Amino acid sequence: MADKNIVCKDCGKEFVFTEGEQEFYKEKGFENDPVRCPECRRARKAEKNRMRDR
Repeated sequence: MADKNIVCKDCGKEFVFTEGEQEFYKEKGFENDPVRCPECRRARKAEKNRMRDR
């Protein structure tokens, strides 16, 4: 498995989906590659938590 370059669907920035991250996803049973960069994933998670805590 090699590193993959992916373009974030939210911000359009290219990010690297490393070999190690791919192994982690595989171990967790995730079938799809991420579509958001780590920064956008964190922001999305924080927003979900804010909405839940209301």
